[in-house]
Amino acid sequence: MILILGVTASGKGRLAFDLAESLGADEIISIDSMKVYRRMNIGTAKPPQKVRQRIKYHLIDIVEPSDSFSVGAFRDAAMGAIEQIKSRNKPVIAVGGTALYIKALLYGLFEDPGTNEQIRAELKSRAETQGLAELHRELTKIDPVAAERIHHNDSKRIIRALEVYALTGKPISSLQQQWNKRNTPYAIRNTINDWTIIGLRRQKTEESKRINRRVKKMLEVGLVDEVKSLLAEEKPLSRQAQCAIGYAEIIEYLNGQTSLEEATELMKKNTRRLAKNQRTWFKTFKSVNWLDLEPDEPPEKILTRTKTFVESGK
Repeated sequence: MILILGVTASGKGRLAFDLAESLGADEIISIDSMKVYRRMNIGTAKPPQKVRQRIKYHLIDIVEPSDSFSVGAFRDAAMGAIEQIKSRNKPVIAVGGTALYIKALLYGLFEDPGTNEQIRAELKSRAETQGLAELHRELTKIDPVAAERIHHNDSKRIIRALEVYALTGKPISSLQQQWNKRNTPYAIRNTINDWTIIGLRRQKTEESKRINRRVKKMLEVGLVDEVKSLLAEEKPLSRQAQCAIGYAEIIEYLNGQTSLEEATELMKKNTRRLAKNQRTWFKTFKSVNWLDLEPDEPPEKILTRTKTFVESGK
């Protein structure tokens, strides 16, 4: 079982495809919280159709943009995909950058403290009357780690984090540390030691250049029209989908809240912030074989270096 991880725009998708073809894997599991949404193609940097005709991707295009999707739902779907691939006696290759999902896959889920509808209703009411920014500031005071990871417009996760604190008196980020201390039924069957984990790492300046190029390309190939089409659908975008980087900024532009130039720069800034958060998460992962990549290192060389780890079973 091979897991390829890295920050956004690091080149992990290309490596996963090359490795799958090289090993005759035929299938890849996507670990991405936004690629699950149908018709959200450009802004999530999904593999193009010509690639998906050659390799089957699991956990892409499985949810309507009007629906929400949880880490628990991801884990269940990923477990199912792993069992399917194993039943075909094929190598399991997973790739992604959504650190929360990766951690759930490797370590299982932390013990959920449950919900309280009264607390949740009060928080939703406060969000409407005081504004979501005020709730995010409150979260920053009680749980700066979670606040750093959660987008200031992500009402669902902000409210959930505050709800957990109200229920337990503990930051949700501290509860999530249970990942490192407990085994789950899934972890017993497929532990982290069963995975060969490859991490792609680039210099921050090079990563920023790649992010800027990706944002530019997304706009050139029709991101604005994609967002317009999504907003015109009968069912409105879920809050989770609206908060996706690339979509949130273009929605603000289409609503007249900012110029396209400003939205573009904000996309770059928010993507760099995402990359920073991903790097922080990935530092907590154990047994990662890191590949430090040169700016112009060809894909063929990256594949060769990756296969040395795969063949050694590290």
